[in-house]
Order: sequence, then C-alpha cells, then structure tokens
Amino acid sequence: MATILEVAKRAGVSKATVSRVLSGNGYVSHETREKVMQAVAETDFRPNLLARNLSVKSTQTIGLVVTNTLYSGNYFSELMSHSARMLEQQGRQLILADGKHSAAQERAAIDFLLDLRCDGIIIYPRFLTVDEMDEIIAQRKQPVLVVNRRLRQHHSYCIYADQKQISAMAVKALIDLGHRDIGFITGSLDSPTGAERLAGYKAALHERGIPLREALIAEGKWHAQSGAQATAALINSGCAFSALVASNDEMAIGAIRHLTTANIAVPKQVSVLGFDDIPLAPYIVPALSSVRIPVTDMIQEAIARLLAMLDGGSWQEAEAFAASLSLRESVAPGPFAS
Repeated sequence: MATILEVAKRAGVSKATVSRVLSGNGYVSHETREKVMQAVAETDFRPNLLARNLSVKSTQTIGLVVTNTLYSGNYFSELMSHSARMLEQQGRQLILADGKHSAAQERAAIDFLLDLRCDGIIIYPRFLTVDEMDEIIAQRKQPVLVVNRRLRQHHSYCIYADQKQISAMAVKALIDLGHRDIGFITGSLDSPTGAERLAGYKAALHERGIPLREALIAEGKWHAQSGAQATAALINSGCAFSALVASNDEMAIGAIRHLTTANIAVPKQVSVLGFDDIPLAPYIVPALSSVRIPVTDMIQEAIARLLAMLDGGSWQEAEAFAASLSLRESVAPGPFAS
C-alpha cells in the first residue's frame, strides 16, 4: 500500500501539503490540489482513518452501541435500518460497536467509538445503569444519547418509552375484556425492558384489585422456543388462565404454537397478546394481537436531537413515547365479560 511520502513525491509537493489536501485544512491552490488528488488515484493511496480523525474536528460519523443479544429478530433490524437510512440522508456514516455481555463491555464499546473520533454516540443499553450512563454523559465531550432508558440527570440525552406503563396498559385492556386469570411470560430478567414489562403486569393487577399469583408468571428469553417452554410450564403448574401476555411477539408465537399442540384453542380458551407488533403478527393464525413500541419514531428523535447538538441547532425534549395496542384474532372476551 502506498504511503503519504510516495504521494508527495509523485505530486512534487511536501508531505505537509498532501496532509492539508486530504484533511481540508489550510489553503492549497487549485492546481496543487489537482496534482495531489491525481497522485492519490495513481498510487491507490488510502489515508489512515484513525490518523485522519485525530486531525479533524468532525469525522461525519455516528457510533451506535447495541449488545449482541439484540442482533437477531425484527426489533434490531428496525433499529439498524432506520439508523443507517437517516444518517445516510444526512451524509454521515454509521459505525456499530458491540456492547457484548456486561456494563464494562458496553462502556468499552462507547470508548472504542470515541477513540475513533465519532462525532456522537447513540447507545441502546442493556447492562449499564441509569447512574452509570449519567456519569458517562457528564464525563464525555462528545454527546452520548441513550435510547429506551429514562435518565435522572441528563433528560435531554434520553429517548424512551415507559415500558412499565405500556405493559400495564396492555394488561388492563385484557382485564377490561373480562379476563382476570392472566398468565405472563417475561423477557430475560437481566434486561431492563423485561423487568419493566413484568412490573407493569403486576401494577395492572394491583390497580384492578386482582391478587398476584406467582404461578402465573414464567420466564422467557425473548425467542419463540422459550415462549413455548414458558407456556408449557404455566400449563403444568395447574393454575388456570384465560389470557396470556408474552413480553415480545416471538415468544407469543411460541406460546400459540404450544397451546395449539396441547389442544387449547386460541382465543376461545386462551387469549394471547404480545409486544413489538412485528410485520408477521397480522399474518399468523390466529392473527396476533400486539403492542407496538414506536422504535422508528424513537430513533428518528435520537438522531435528530444528536445532530442538533452537533450542529448547534435547537431541539425540544420529547415526553415518553406512547405505544399503541392492536387487538386482532388472538384475543377474545374473557369469562368475566359483561
């Protein structure tokens, strides 16, 4: 691979002149610039990205940190596709870093992107606490925006949906339809979203005066197989239920599969409700009822706010993003319907 010295010799200029042309800093005549760019093309020279980033104020790159446990499934696809598309429209490049399996690794991913001189960072955290993220934001010069968590100190730096409130809304909708014995399949309980959706289920029962029965709660792991396994555990507990809420649609699909295999009709005997409203939801049999979290709107807000911070523009802090409930064929009135 050619070096900057070879480019300089071919163009008949100094290394410093080549550096000025490539970085865009400092005056260089049009004629000299053309010579340097021709030499770059002829030598197939590729500048060292890290070295270049160290010399410029803006790299036009935005970093995204997501733990690899979210890489599969519709949710991550929506997150990534809209992030990349929006940043492309703004003439910026998206760089993904893996948050892996711990708070320390999420923090390391942020530092990795900052070392690359990304102009700003968006993180969809799983392990870092709210206090840790407030600390990171306070200590970094570049803006770090947090998606799907509500911060205590840096309200302008978080974009979120109230997962507890949304889950409670969904459970209360089933109660209003005449269901009192409602099973619940959690997500992974080391996930903040999983914990908050479980808390919302419990809060809805408490608010409506329905006793909590731990036997009606089974842990899932966000994928369809775990939904089927959790449903089997609920059935084997001997605790009857007329409705079942799964913390995402993939587990709800697994639940429907197991209920059907066990000759339990959906929704005649058990209604099933999921979260995320994936594109497949209306097309399974029966069509899956689901809660839609506005991931696209949240990402759009995160990027717009981050770019406003970088470009010196203004922005308005948004309240928690609201969710919508789509009731389809998988939910029917319960035994206590009036």
